[in-house]
Amino acid sequence: MKMTATWTGGKRFVYESASGHGLLTDAPTAAGGGDTAATPMELLILGLIGCTGVDVTSILTKMKEPLEGLRVTAETERAQEHPKIYTKIHLTYHVKGQVNPKKLERAINLSETRYCSASAMLSKAAEITNEYLIEDS
Repeated sequence: MKMTATWTGGKRFVYESASGHGLLTDAPTAAGGGDTAATPMELLILGLIGCTGVDVTSILTKMKEPLEGLRVTAETERAQEHPKIYTKIHLTYHVKGQVNPKKLERAINLSETRYCSASAMLSKAAEITNEYLIEDS
């Protein structure tokens, strides 16, 4: 796979993914950027919550659970010294629908331990924990 990052000035980059899709990153104003887009480190976490979200929805659908909605949020902590890696990541799965809690737990566990590549990589450096909240429809 080939991907590119092209500097456009300041601390802003335009990216092209291997599949041909584009996006932007920037740094906060306090770090010398223009604060016009997510940071590259934020993209790591966005990749994680997107990856696990795809897995969980797919698994619950295969289990024929009545999933009506899913929102995954992340709260993170980073090391104080460089490299400022993520040290703790807490995921909350906000589930809408009358989903069986045991099946939801199974889907989350399968995603985080077996299917989600982002989780597998980030868990080498950070403690990843999770919880879920089921909201009736």
